[in-house]
Amino acid sequence: MKKYQRMETRLAPPELAEVHPLGKSPVITDSNVKIAESGAIVDYVIRRYGKGAMMPAPGSAEYETYNEWLHYSEGSAMLPLMLNLYVSRLKEAGAPLHPRIDGEIANHLGHADRALKGREFLVGQTLTGADIQMSFVGEMAKVFDKLGPYPNLSAWLSRMHARPAFKRSIEKGGAYRFA
Repeated sequence: MKKYQRMETRLAPPELAEVHPLGKSPVITDSNVKIAESGAIVDYVIRRYGKGAMMPAPGSAEYETYNEWLHYSEGSAMLPLMLNLYVSRLKEAGAPLHPRIDGEIANHLGHADRALKGREFLVGQTLTGADIQMSFVGEMAKVFDKLGPYPNLSAWLSRMHARPAFKRSIEKGGAYRFA
């Protein structure tokens, strides 16, 4: 594991371009494989090292739900949260955009909250890569103080943070801003 410090602009440092041409993080290198997209990283690690765990059987109905959540996190749910981050930096100039952004955040967080009602995890009875991938959505929502109306999502995020593996990752990689 190698940590790269973001620059003052919050952009990834130039030395990440030496690891992957996009110069983005996260990125993994595993032998001759380099991957820089979070969903692809989660999928790769589970398929390569998961030994059948953390994902439903391909072809099952649960697998399709899993695959949807795996891609939904960055394909849909993160967009309004990232817009909130960037538009907030515009101060008053961004004010006209906030009602629409807030509405989209509520739409996506509400969707996840409803999916978690009465459940421990997003898919099936056990933790899957979809939960790992969606955890960043929950963490960003927490940072922006948006979890209040979503008790199922909030409780799920607390369960994610209480997991021994999550605690070990913080011990190994160090504290990080969104957890």
